[in-house]
Amino acid sequence: MKTEHVESCRGGGIGGFLPSKGKMMAMEETDAGMDEQLAALGYKVRASDMANVAQRLEQLDMAIGGSAAQDDALLSHLASDTVHYNPSDISNWLENMLSELNAPPIPAPTATHPKSISFDFPSEDLSSSVPNPLDPDYCLRSDYQVEGRSRNRKRIRTSSSSSSSSRTAAPAIESIPAVVAATEVSSTNPVVVMVDSQEAGIRLVHALLACAESLQQENYKAADAILKQISILASSQAGAMRKVAGYFAEALARRIYRLHPTQDTFLDSAFSDILEMHFYESCPYLKFAHFTANQAILEAFSGCRRVHVIDFGIKQGMQWPALMQALALRPGGPPSFRLTGIGPPSPDNSNALQQVGWKLAQLADAIHVDFEYRGLVTNNLADLEPFMLESDESEAVAINSVFELHNLLARPGAIEILLSTVRSLRPRIMTVVEQEANHNAGSFLERFTESLHYYSTMFDSLEGVAGGEGQQDQVMSEVFLGRQICNVVACEGPERTERHETLAQWRVRMDGAGLRPVNLGSNAFKQASMLLALFAGGDGYRVQENEGCLTLGWHTRPLIATSAWCVAGAGESG
Repeated sequence: MKTEHVESCRGGGIGGFLPSKGKMMAMEETDAGMDEQLAALGYKVRASDMANVAQRLEQLDMAIGGSAAQDDALLSHLASDTVHYNPSDISNWLENMLSELNAPPIPAPTATHPKSISFDFPSEDLSSSVPNPLDPDYCLRSDYQVEGRSRNRKRIRTSSSSSSSSRTAAPAIESIPAVVAATEVSSTNPVVVMVDSQEAGIRLVHALLACAESLQQENYKAADAILKQISILASSQAGAMRKVAGYFAEALARRIYRLHPTQDTFLDSAFSDILEMHFYESCPYLKFAHFTANQAILEAFSGCRRVHVIDFGIKQGMQWPALMQALALRPGGPPSFRLTGIGPPSPDNSNALQQVGWKLAQLADAIHVDFEYRGLVTNNLADLEPFMLESDESEAVAINSVFELHNLLARPGAIEILLSTVRSLRPRIMTVVEQEANHNAGSFLERFTESLHYYSTMFDSLEGVAGGEGQQDQVMSEVFLGRQICNVVACEGPERTERHETLAQWRVRMDGAGLRPVNLGSNAFKQASMLLALFAGGDGYRVQENEGCLTLGWHTRPLIATSAWCVAGAGESG
């Protein structure tokens, strides 16, 4: 600071001579109270005036960001011959700028807590156990500590009401320490709010739950008002939270305005298959499902010379090349392998199931496996009859279902009909993979809350393994999950087909159908864990054993479960 001061004085001395020693000492004393960092940039501001200068800068920022009339005044002011910039007196310069712009006066400090911010929410009468953003008494307090004060903040500009008398009291929301108090200038100026992203995330979740509860109470006016706030809160988020909030907000909007998605069954099925292929590539859930099911089927076929697999949803047939290769390497040679693939009609009247069979037949020929394939078209698995599946008593039968059974729960009695058909076939094993979630019981709010937690974790796992080469797969996977969210939240009755249930619930259903569990064993657990180790970015995934079943989840939350079942005495054939 001293060197810079001396250099600036050299130009001011006559003939380049330095001022006298007494004058230099007086000038240093004058600058003793200045802020050194600002002084290095040419701004002379006393440390004691820093708070006042900061307030005036904020006031100037709001004045510049004001109405069109203020913008015109600013341009006119800057176009004049007046000298506006004087580093030696920045405080007075700010005062002059504000006075010429007719900016409102700097508000006096209030007695309220300096870390409180306020938002304007419409006033509605909602009494609920869930914190409601429309409730004037709504208050959210953070229950966590923040390390340091450097936090990501989002600035939100909202237009205030034209009439201050018509505005309802804004709920005070106590923020975490990093949030700066918002200053309300006047009814005609914008309100600048500094929002902490983590706090906004918590309030976003509360707003989603409050909107769902309003819908449960059929208070559509309140739900619509909250929905508008959700979009604002979601904009302050990034990554998985912002995406999953967007899908849930869309689903809530469809339910509010009764815009249930109209789906063409054929086209929808074909598009879902495409999305599922991207889901297969972007994360290990389907790979885990196929691997664990194949391992259980392979062990059940041990020593059998004729085997028959019935796949309740063959889709693109991605599961079966690995099983065929494992059978080809079996000691003593591969068995005769028959595959029945079941699926919906094709949208373009093409025989898509047969095309899958041709590709598998080419692979079987290459690895020398005696292979037979049959495609079976049906719109509903409950319509299947035992005779349609052409099971032979001389062959060992395995039935495979990956994310198929929960769809039957939309039709009363359908799952019982299908399980009765399964029991009549007496398979050596039936492998079932389902989402480990309860989206088919309780009230709408309970279902919404469970699905919000479930899909938030699922989106987090997609973000955790996202890579540069797999961006398209990730985006399509998000669409794949978003369609499920829309079905869970926006649809009811037979249209709501995403009726996921937990392992405990499936055990009750299977037991009632006369099926008993088959332990998947420690070998499948070890190999599934090795599979995850080979998957890029799989550190957050966890394989767990649950009473003979295997689950795959993200960190501590199980997301999908593989189980195996059989009929007593079904192991004699083959």
